[in-house]
Amino acid sequence: MIYVFDLDNTLCDTKKKLDGNWDYLNSEPFRERIDLVNKLYDEGHKIIIETARGCVSKKNWYEQTYNQLVSFGLKFHELRTGVKFNADFFVDDKAVNSNDFFNVNN
Repeated sequence: MIYVFDLDNTLCDTKKKLDGNWDYLNSEPFRERIDLVNKLYDEGHKIIIETARGCVSKKNWYEQTYNQLVSFGLKFHELRTGVKFNADFFVDDKAVNSNDFFNVNN
């Protein structure tokens, strides 16, 4: 199977800075979520990480994000940065809410 995971606030905790911009470089990994993604990878599933980083600013976050994922110990096949659409809702017939997937009770 092919799994596509959002990054910020799905696989890592990303906060905003005082100026309102996202503090991507200081994101903290959700270890238990990364462990589950790594298990899927080890089982032979294709893992794609997709992040909106750079969609609005047009800054290329690829290299910093790639290095960050490696430092988190996340196993993945492909990284896509700056390709998600900025919206308040995403509707997809195959979508699963990240909190449901990772069994987070908020």
